[in-house]
Amino acid sequence: MTLDLTVADAAAKPAKKTLPDAQTVTSVRHWTDSLFSFRVTRPASLRFRSGEFVMIGLPDDNGKPILRAYSIASPNWDDELEFYSIKVQDGPLTSRLQHIRPGDQIILRPKPVGTLVLDALLPGKRMWFLATGTGIAPFASLMRDPETYERYEQVVMMHTCRTADELTYGRELVENLRHDPLLAELYGDDFANRLLYYPTTTRETTDRMGRITDNFTTGKVFADLGLPPISAQTDRAMICGSLAFNIDVKAVLEGFGLREGANSDPREFVVEKAFVGDGV
Repeated sequence: MTLDLTVADAAAKPAKKTLPDAQTVTSVRHWTDSLFSFRVTRPASLRFRSGEFVMIGLPDDNGKPILRAYSIASPNWDDELEFYSIKVQDGPLTSRLQHIRPGDQIILRPKPVGTLVLDALLPGKRMWFLATGTGIAPFASLMRDPETYERYEQVVMMHTCRTADELTYGRELVENLRHDPLLAELYGDDFANRLLYYPTTTRETTDRMGRITDNFTTGKVFADLGLPPISAQTDRAMICGSLAFNIDVKAVLEGFGLREGANSDPREFVVEKAFVGDGV
């Protein structure tokens, strides 16, 4: 069950800005007891590449900003900015952030950075987005960016969470994209076949289970999707999750012969090292 909070005129009539780098919350959606997303007004001067992150936050009891790195989940053409977050009840930031409502303000430092950008990869045929939990946020941006499909013939979104409810955000996003009239107009009626979705759970029993690393090493994901094993000649990948997840998946990709790249040195895969983890 999800809970949506919106104010129709929040974006058109933002509240008077009293915080430094303040932006106004326009909508909030609580997906589970531990996950929520929200949208805020976009600074007129902000330009970013899909997949980048910014620092956002709220003041503490003494007025000092509490800031954390959050990937922008909306694409670079969107008039607003979307974020996807966990809730940590005693976390310095999310214990406060989870209670925001439309019309409230947050701090947003308009200096986007990050490694999960298309320019950090060499040209290829197939793109793999690999995420756990809220690590899907930068890929929510990239999956909604037409440039992704201009560069790659096929996109595979692998997302692993503990339970099926925690997959709802990504599942709904992918289903909406498969029926997006703009993307269908740009890439034809077969667009749905260009965006493959592979969700799995690790605790709750579902049709598809297992960690991303295991589904790679056993070859299960390739068999399920009818795809050949990953090759450095054709496949590119982006990784976003916990530190342990990033390390494990990086080792698997290197086993396939892929090399880690960066903005200044494009290669076959990239890893986002800034993420919202435990205790936020």
